[in-house]
Amino acid sequence: MTGTLITVAPTGAELSKDDFPQLPTTLEELVATARACEAAGAGLIHLHLRDADHRPTLDRGVLKAAVDAVRETTGLIVQLSTGGSVHDPLESRLTVLDADPDSCSLTCGTTNFGDDVFLNPWGFMSDLYVEAQRREIVPEFELFDLGHIFALGRLIETHGLPYGGKVHVDFVTGVPGAMPGTPAALMAAAAVLPPEVTSWSATGIGRAHLPILATAIAAGGHARVGMEDNTMYARGLVVEGNAQLVARAAELARILQRPPLTTTEARALLGVKDRRP
Repeated sequence: MTGTLITVAPTGAELSKDDFPQLPTTLEELVATARACEAAGAGLIHLHLRDADHRPTLDRGVLKAAVDAVRETTGLIVQLSTGGSVHDPLESRLTVLDADPDSCSLTCGTTNFGDDVFLNPWGFMSDLYVEAQRREIVPEFELFDLGHIFALGRLIETHGLPYGGKVHVDFVTGVPGAMPGTPAALMAAAAVLPPEVTSWSATGIGRAHLPILATAIAAGGHARVGMEDNTMYARGLVVEGNAQLVARAAELARILQRPPLTTTEARALLGVKDRRP
């Protein structure tokens, strides 16, 4: 792969707006962030939404408004998280697809998540996979642990390839209780990906951000950055905004001779259906 897909995850479900006022939680802030991140080099935006009180929500109206607004104002691939927060019930997480995103996350197994448990039983994964196929939505398979790789293989064996025929995964590393955010762990996981995988990216949480970013790009993978995963730009420097993290990832990609993919190239890489008006 001669270019790099840069995904931005701008908000997440864990951070407080009171603690991080620069966190984009309103629709207006989200659109402004999406535009700035696209200009900085992002090709895909991974969205968690917040309600009027800045709390995580899976409200269909809020999700649909965000998908439509980002799609109308940018060329970014719009991906909705089906993880929500760790407290959201499984049945609510399935309704995320009603907002008609280009892509959705699909986490391939249950994992410890700090003091909580991120629940993803086989039945839920299977239902989400099939429903995404039916609606022609491209899943991104989130892998928090080595065992998740083999659950992905089981999904493909059971249900065939996802819509678009491409299989893109994202290694989420550095979550307390899951795969460590080290280059050695990332490369060990990448080495056992099933043959159907056509592209992979990696996320480093907190201090793992830069080592995982550099390793992924150097090894031919792609990168996810954003305030969902990292709020520090450098020691003692809090992130000013998501575009700052995207710009640094884009600079590193160019230095390593794998410049950021355009949104058109990103759509081709992932096999995404064009839903833009």
